[in-house]
Amino acid sequence: MSRNLVIVESPAKARTIEKYLGKDYEVLASYGHVRDLVPKEGAVDTEHDFAMRYDIIDRNAKQVDKIARSLKKSDALLLATDPDREGEAIAWHLLELLRERGLLEDKHVARVVFHEITKKAVGSAVANPREISDDLVNAQQARRALDYLVGFNLSPLLWRKVQRGLSAGRVQSPALRLICERDAEIEAFIPQEYWKIEAQVEKDAQPFSARLSQLDGEKVEQFTVNNQGSADAALETLTKAAQGQLRVVKVDRKQRKRNPAPPFTTSTLQQEAARKLGFTAKRTMRTAQSLYEGVSIDGAEATGLITYMRTDSVSLAADAVNELRSMIGKRYGDKNLPDAPRTFKTKSKNAQEAHEAIRPTESARIPDEIKSNLTSDQARLYELIWQRTVASQMMHALFDTVSADLAAGDDAKHLFRASGRTLREPGFLSVYKEGKDDDKGDDDADKRLPHLEENELLKLAEIIPTQHFTEPPPRFTEAALVKTLEEYDIGRPSTYASIISTLQDREYVEMDGKAFMPTPLGKIVNKFLTDHFTRYVDYKFTANLEDRLDAVSRGEEKWQPLLREFWDRFSEQIESKQDLSREEVAQARELGTDPKSGKPVIVRIGRFGPFVQIGSKDDEEKPKFAGLRKGQDMDKITLDEALYLFNLPRDLGETPEGEEMIVNVGRFGPYVRYGKKFASLKEDDPYTVTKERALEVVAAKKEADAKKLIKHFEAEGIKVQHGPFGVYITDGKKNASVPKDQEPADLTLEQCQEIIAKAPEKKKRGRKGAAKKDTAKTSAKSTAKTTKSTAAKKTTAAKSTSKAKSTTKAAAAKKTTAKRSTAKKAPAKSSTKSADSANKGDA
Repeated sequence: MSRNLVIVESPAKARTIEKYLGKDYEVLASYGHVRDLVPKEGAVDTEHDFAMRYDIIDRNAKQVDKIARSLKKSDALLLATDPDREGEAIAWHLLELLRERGLLEDKHVARVVFHEITKKAVGSAVANPREISDDLVNAQQARRALDYLVGFNLSPLLWRKVQRGLSAGRVQSPALRLICERDAEIEAFIPQEYWKIEAQVEKDAQPFSARLSQLDGEKVEQFTVNNQGSADAALETLTKAAQGQLRVVKVDRKQRKRNPAPPFTTSTLQQEAARKLGFTAKRTMRTAQSLYEGVSIDGAEATGLITYMRTDSVSLAADAVNELRSMIGKRYGDKNLPDAPRTFKTKSKNAQEAHEAIRPTESARIPDEIKSNLTSDQARLYELIWQRTVASQMMHALFDTVSADLAAGDDAKHLFRASGRTLREPGFLSVYKEGKDDDKGDDDADKRLPHLEENELLKLAEIIPTQHFTEPPPRFTEAALVKTLEEYDIGRPSTYASIISTLQDREYVEMDGKAFMPTPLGKIVNKFLTDHFTRYVDYKFTANLEDRLDAVSRGEEKWQPLLREFWDRFSEQIESKQDLSREEVAQARELGTDPKSGKPVIVRIGRFGPFVQIGSKDDEEKPKFAGLRKGQDMDKITLDEALYLFNLPRDLGETPEGEEMIVNVGRFGPYVRYGKKFASLKEDDPYTVTKERALEVVAAKKEADAKKLIKHFEAEGIKVQHGPFGVYITDGKKNASVPKDQEPADLTLEQCQEIIAKAPEKKKRGRKGAAKKDTAKTSAKSTAKTTKSTAAKKTTAAKSTSKAKSTTKAAAAKKTTAKRSTAKKAPAKSSTKSADSANKGDA
């Protein structure tokens, strides 16, 4: 009897599939990626066909060992990771690790792919294996290499020129640019005045409204009436012409159809879940993953409830469509079933197109009937997917529409337009209606007009002019940003969650309600990139690169030439920007002159955030500095607000014990100093905190210190007290732990002095800190320059080392190429590469 080892990504998926396959199969999880590029310079060798140095990911090393042990006892290895280029890469990386250990000899190796986790789909996949796709592997390797080359060269430049800890990404940066440009549009927007003029009309005691559409024989545009004077003049003209009534001059009655939206793709699912459920893209994908991997319904074996959630396709399998149509006929009646199945098309050429759209694995699993088996998030997302899929195969909605032109006066020079709509047949709308980014009410609600006939006269109750102003474009919500990224072809839908998370984690953007707003830091990073690396944040360039990566995945383009073309130009750009000064990058903004010193006052960003500076480094006196307060924007701060920041330290008088109280801001934040001690101001503003509040803070600190204090030899300045790591003794210069065999409260002065004397001296921080700083500078500088392979600028010793490394890497690259040539001959010798941080996205 043969023994088969099957590898998937997650434990939940493994448990479900093992039940489907039976006792002859052992199913283990890889826990995602097993290898990634080594996190150091030279991981992508730009001199030797971009050979890549991978290493096993520490957190998954034990699991790889477990897989290796099981493989020794197995006859076949089936790689059943996710059916996209990311899953292909995971399978290949694992295969490479197992090959290096010599475990693939005499083993049958195959790749199996399924797009839904059901018994039928899994069984069919195992019965129809294939080889690992070199094209998908190469596309993933190229993507990972691009992200590495951008990150490892551009980010250190940001550290030196702007602020440490920043990052720039191949797709993250254009996304940031979108948000910053929208913010700039809003800042530059100048509102324009316009007026709407509406008539309030009645017929048979039914009131309705009509908007002015023609004035003095001319069509009314948005700015035809654009001030109070023209509005008053129009009102006078219309009132005089109407004489209290309007005449119906034309009535149009039509029926309009509205077709359902296609089933979900990754992108549209993220957008709709954001609009209707308030989910972030990350939350949507995490929940969808759990629905795909499987849930136990009423105690039965776990089964996947939806098809694979990373897809650009809007098509459905024929079997699924037939099942949907059968269910629709039974549940909603034949009148809601079109004569033929609906088909949808997408313009995407992405390899993900080979998948189905996201749909329930069985439409007979009605959301309300299984919700008790699901978490709240799972139930809500499953219902959304089920409704959208079912609606996509239902009858169109049918509306009765009517519009009427109403004349003020006999000559019909002045017209008002009234419109109404009634839902005649709801069709798919009885199940699902697509959401919108703007909130302008329910477009499908009935807007009824009374029955109108041409030439009849209607009572005019009132003509009302209302003033309006144009509004700036709205900030991007998560749904709107995802939609725009897709429209610009920036990244791929599976990367959007990681792009958005990175922008927030780096504090480049913050949320204003549900909308993204760039932070001052985000604006500076964006300006630096758009000014100095314009090509690489250009939307068309980024989209074209994505198209070329897709072409690699389809075998239409080679990956190394693509990387070479990118790297040669990018590395030159990196090198040309090494000598930029911080002042050129940091966007210093002069606010005016300090009235006391006559020196300039500027605001700019530094290594620790935005700050205000009085004077310059060239002055005889040292400049003064003050950090911005929470909520202050360096782009909007005024001179007076900036000068106010120099009101610290503030003298708040004395404590009841006669200790001087000073409020200030230090390296760890705002504080009150009382005597020689300090109390942090965690909630209060140091610029406005009152003496009474400061006394409360000091009193609380004293109470906490008293509880912490066990013994105090005041004359000698020695204390025994509780600390974050246990009880210790201190004389203010040295700290020493209390021995475990001694009771802290019983310690004598002599014992404390003896224990402190034996304690090691405190390490001096100054030189160590400086050393660290120097090391960081050297490392960052080295990263940018050595990756470019400018050997002529290195020392002789560095050259020798570099050549030795290159020779080793070249040999490794040749060895890999040879292996991959062999891999094409049989499934057991196939290959692929990916990365943990490249994950379904590259931030």
